[in-house]
Amino acid sequence: AAELIRIAAARELKSLPPVEPPHGLYDEFCARFPYQETEDQEKAIADAVADLGKGRPMDRLVCGDVGFGKTEVAMRAAFVAAMAGEQVAVVVPTTLLARQHYRGFAERFSGFPLKVRQLSRFVDAKEARETKAALAEGTVDVVVGTHALLAESITFKRLGLVIVDEEQHFGVVHKERLKNLKADVHVLTLTAT
Repeated sequence: AAELIRIAAARELKSLPPVEPPHGLYDEFCARFPYQETEDQEKAIADAVADLGKGRPMDRLVCGDVGFGKTEVAMRAAFVAAMAGEQVAVVVPTTLLARQHYRGFAERFSGFPLKVRQLSRFVDAKEARETKAALAEGTVDVVVGTHALLAESITFKRLGLVIVDEEQHFGVVHKERLKNLKADVHVLTLTAT
């Protein structure tokens, strides 16, 4: 508990450049959502986007049942951060969820000047090497992956937002690495529990 309090206090004192939604393009991106947002979902989206613009590291938890629309909250925050020039890492506990999120993000982000890649066991070794190099060079804007993203060999040129889906499914070692990644970046955690 003392460590959590220390980290929270240190993050509260840090400042980050405010991140604002790109005018026009953000509305176009939102219009691609094929469903009507619920009131709770609209509030979660507005709160996450507002947090990105405060100039302090965001640390937001979005809790909702399956079907609440947590992924859309994550996509909108990721879009805002990526369009502002920051890299976004979406970390999920399983390869199946990584593939599902990757497909969803890639589809929604197509047509925008953003590069989305995947990193998990479903990715062959050559593609994984290319993705790792592109993350370090800063040519990948959004990466969706499993704990493979938490490996010491992964470096980001300009990581600005970490989205963690179902953090409770990660082990102690992975949570320690997440804690290190979270030091100077915005964090959005999604959970159904």
